[in-house]
Amino acid sequence: MLRCGDGSLYTGITTDLVRRLAEHRGQAPGGARYTRGRLPVELVYWESASGRAQASQRERVLKRLKREEKLALLATHRNGTGLPGSERQHVPIDLSRPPAPETTSVPGSGQTKRISRS
Repeated sequence: MLRCGDGSLYTGITTDLVRRLAEHRGQAPGGARYTRGRLPVELVYWESASGRAQASQRERVLKRLKREEKLALLATHRNGTGLPGSERQHVPIDLSRPPAPETTSVPGSGQTKRISRS
């Protein structure tokens, strides 16, 4: 969850938090149209999920929360690491490093190639 420069909250999912945050901040191509017009953005909350389906389900739940409920969630989890205890584990993320280039495996070759986002 991002807090935008106008105070609004943006919720989304990603497989690479550092890359996606750089995109939203305008430091890399991409990013949501919503956040581009509301810079700067600050990462205020995140959770990890076991897969895209679980992440999408949780995103739906968070997006349906009223603003007051989202703010209460943030107040409860000021460290931005998601849910406490054994339900979610804190995953340290170095937000100062530049995003890694996206790569994919070339089937059968044992090689990877860079994906360009145009």
